[in-house]
Amino acid sequence: MGSIDLPKSPNVFHPEKPSAVGSRNSLAQDYRDQQKEVNQLLEEESNKVLHHMNARLPKEVLERLDVMGGVKEKLYNYFNQNYQNMFNRYMVTAEDEMVKKVRGFVDREEMRVLNRYTPKEIANLLDEVGGADKFNTGEIEKSMVNMYGHLQGHIQRGVNDLETLTNSLLRQKTDVGAFVRGENAYSIVKCAFKDNIYKPKTVTDVKLSVNILDSELISPIFQYQVTVEYLIKDLVSKHYMDEIDKAIEKLKDDNIDQGKEEMSDGEIIFAKMNKVKDFAADDVDNPKSKRYDVIAKELMDRINNLRAEIDPATFDQLNIRENIKKIVDTENIRNRGFNTAINSLTSILDTSKMGYQYIENLKNARELILREYDDTNTAVLPDERYQIRLRYFDNAQLNAERDAYKVMIASFETEVEHLWDVLDTRYEDSKFLTRVTDFKDLAAIYKRKIKRVKDKTGAPIYEDIAKVWDEISFVKPVDTEVEKMNRTFIFEKDKIRKRLIIMRDKLKKMYDYQYPIERRVMEERLTFLETEFNKFDYLINPFHLQPGLLLDIDITSIKRKKATLDGMANVLNEFLHGVSKGFQDAAFASFSRRRSTVRADIAQTFAAQPDEDATAHDPAPRSQYLDMLNDSPAPAALEAPAMAETATPAQKRAKAATKSSKAGVVDSGRGRRGRAPAPKGKKGLREI
Repeated sequence: MGSIDLPKSPNVFHPEKPSAVGSRNSLAQDYRDQQKEVNQLLEEESNKVLHHMNARLPKEVLERLDVMGGVKEKLYNYFNQNYQNMFNRYMVTAEDEMVKKVRGFVDREEMRVLNRYTPKEIANLLDEVGGADKFNTGEIEKSMVNMYGHLQGHIQRGVNDLETLTNSLLRQKTDVGAFVRGENAYSIVKCAFKDNIYKPKTVTDVKLSVNILDSELISPIFQYQVTVEYLIKDLVSKHYMDEIDKAIEKLKDDNIDQGKEEMSDGEIIFAKMNKVKDFAADDVDNPKSKRYDVIAKELMDRINNLRAEIDPATFDQLNIRENIKKIVDTENIRNRGFNTAINSLTSILDTSKMGYQYIENLKNARELILREYDDTNTAVLPDERYQIRLRYFDNAQLNAERDAYKVMIASFETEVEHLWDVLDTRYEDSKFLTRVTDFKDLAAIYKRKIKRVKDKTGAPIYEDIAKVWDEISFVKPVDTEVEKMNRTFIFEKDKIRKRLIIMRDKLKKMYDYQYPIERRVMEERLTFLETEFNKFDYLINPFHLQPGLLLDIDITSIKRKKATLDGMANVLNEFLHGVSKGFQDAAFASFSRRRSTVRADIAQTFAAQPDEDATAHDPAPRSQYLDMLNDSPAPAALEAPAMAETATPAQKRAKAATKSSKAGVVDSGRGRRGRAPAPKGKKGLREI
């Protein structure tokens, strides 16, 4: 290659010249056929997915999929588009960052050359002392982290898209599982699919509510009006918990070093409880109490009932309380959690191409309202849209919401029962001059005859028996304390819904094809109650919520397109991953670290020990194992020199056991982190 083939400068732009700006070829690739390699990669990935689908799906489903336009072409185009997008974004980011670093390096070298009037010895001395740029790779490391972070984000988003579309393709329908993946499924409070009112055949409305508890939030959220005293106490409490955890970890390590059994889950909990009294105390009025070891009682008294704002009339920059509040505000403890959640949600929406035209951030109320379109008239809005409401609830707010929910349920019962009475009265009046209209009329006619028969047998008549079933809903069992504290209102809602259906049928039966004013008035009232009750039933029951973040999403999407549904599924999973720690089961978390299968044969002690404990066990299995080893040539490693003096206690015990037996008896010697490593060259006898 001659020098004429090289680009003249870094600013040469050409799509094919190697290493030019905007080129898809590089000198480092040594003129490899990049397009052929990409085609091979895409062809292989497409064939893998097709082979998986051919192996799992029935023949009739495969024929329908092939008729729909060719699955292979769709997969190939999808892989190709995502691969090109991710690769191009990565290359642009890498080139931009590397150009910045190279230019900075050249500038520093030029500045070093300019110091030619300085004596060489002094220049070398200063260079040895170093400066801000001496061996400082922090900026380059940050750039590399950013580049790989961008690449990982694009790859993850592409994988999420592929997973969502693949699940939807295999299901041939859209359900709750398309939204939240397995590790976050527990956070769903309510998810409902229903047909759109205006376009029931082509458009779907989805209601999705996710509750992220306080204990699961990565960054804790506080109400705006919470006192400074509460914030400081929360910080001190977390400090106490960290100290208790450190003490428990030290206790566990000491037990292992002493050869004791590991602590069980219950023992760890009890040990933590006993450690609490070493840090916390209940004597609030004692200045020397342990509760004031971190922050003095005098300072806590100064900030008593100090909230987010201070009255300007009493504000003084030199006071103690103002300066303590300034420290807390500088750390941004009050707003950090909620602002983080908002930034996470909006940034994910931006990068996922899920734009929005309306956003209202009610910061003091800890509520975010976000809509794709500003208009709220559903009749004129597009069929692909979404609305998000993010709100933080504490215990007091949930109690108020629950009280309002109970009142609303009682109000619906009152209104529906009133319409029921009006309709029943009108129905009874319509039976004037008719002998038999329903079973009630027939029973009244034969009432006397039945009474005479019952009197002869001594059995009670129907009217004397207590009627506990209202023929609308089954008899409700008495509420226990569990139901009283966690009201579901399922029984009440079902009763209201059945009454509305019965009244609709009764109107049709009573008037048939006639539409007098009475029917029109009652039908209008019935339609109004049905519409409002459906809206109310669509809401979330606050008795099912717990303090924390509530993410309420309303989605409208075309059934055959599902663009907003697929996009919002990725947004929701990415948001939950960035804001929530997820559900943590302490038993499962400690199971991997616990020696739950400690047995005598795992102890790796094959010969009798000099202590008395070893003689208590049956030596027969060990002697059989030794006989087997003695039949084979002794390993050369057993005659190796003694271990270094810096060996661990486990290795020293293994060394002592080796000396005590010609057959090479080795004790596994569990150390703090597990079994000790076997010496080099040991082939005949090793840890299992």
